[in-house]
Amino acid sequence: MKNQTTRKYEYHNWANDRIFNHLKELPDAVFDQEIKSVFSSIKEVLIHIYQVDAMWLSVMSGAPFSQTMEVIKEIKVKSQDPDLDQIVKLYSENTDRYKSFFEEQDDLDADIEIEHPRYGKLKTTIADLVLHVVNHGTYHRGNITAMIRQQGHAGVPTDYILYVYEMV
Repeated sequence: MKNQTTRKYEYHNWANDRIFNHLKELPDAVFDQEIKSVFSSIKEVLIHIYQVDAMWLSVMSGAPFSQTMEVIKEIKVKSQDPDLDQIVKLYSENTDRYKSFFEEQDDLDADIEIEHPRYGKLKTTIADLVLHVVNHGTYHRGNITAMIRQQGHAGVPTDYILYVYEMV
């Protein structure tokens, strides 16, 4: 049986892929159409999810806050005004980095400590941080579904249970 943490991360990728594939079937304008919502476009939501996923991998890897801030700057440059195919490529590269990171870990439930200048030190686990990444993605995929519907198109279901059914 797969580790539950990596399984949850695989769900995150599966759900993102469902969104990407659905967007590819819709008119091109849906991706970057400016609308009144939590984000100004679906493209902006996807950039945000990518940037946060990449930032948390830096944190999980044990990088000090200053180094993670440099990673964030690099991520922002890499993800500046991408089209859908470029977004998919960025996500794929990030997924590969996560998979390599997971393979290097002996215990995803081991205690780690992270530090933030504003929030202080936090004793947690990689598993908890991965759950945060997955939960964050789920929240924003909900935003994307609402934004797709707001533009007059059906969304695509990305519920965890559908992932479980598909993986059986």
